[in-house]
Amino acid sequence: MPVNDFEDVFTDDINERIEKLKQRARQLCGPEMTSDVAAECPPEVEEQFWQQVIAYHEAEEAPLFDVLLKSGVSLPPPQQMNDAQLTVKLWEVIRAMAALGAFLEFTDHLSDRELYARLWNDVLREPTMLMPEDPAFACHIDMIGTGSEEDTALYLKYFADENARRDWAIHFPEETIPRHENLPHDRDRHLPKPHEESELVKQ
Repeated sequence: MPVNDFEDVFTDDINERIEKLKQRARQLCGPEMTSDVAAECPPEVEEQFWQQVIAYHEAEEAPLFDVLLKSGVSLPPPQQMNDAQLTVKLWEVIRAMAALGAFLEFTDHLSDRELYARLWNDVLREPTMLMPEDPAFACHIDMIGTGSEEDTALYLKYFADENARRDWAIHFPEETIPRHENLPHDRDRHLPKPHEESELVKQ
């Protein structure tokens, strides 16, 4: 078979697979799903993207607490550990979460004990989408991301820079912005970070 003919067959084959993947994705996501991709996106990358979309929507959520226990990570209650033991356990949990594709953000307002208690009592109990077999997938767990008044105040107090605080004052003049304070802990810059994701495909 001439090389050009072989390339045409390969192209037809991968385009057919991509179309079947799109159809399956539409079944899972509904009619509101968009299927635009960047013009420079190679078909091999697009095929992988749709495989990831389908895998995400077919995956089942599970509490991180249960997944960590099944992976061999013990999770003693915070009151059963002294401060030194708790700090060691906290970082074991953080690294185990990262291995599963779950990454913490905005934690420097919490002590080690406060963070572990939040994880143990609440965060790890919530059903979470995990895809550890897909290194491009990351679950970001924002410790001030609930949108509550309390979390908003924490963001403005500790994390927002002067530009963000100024913009907030302009858009919400009726609200009192808390006085800025330095973060009491230095943990976030040491937290595991997810791999950079490809920007070739646009949803």
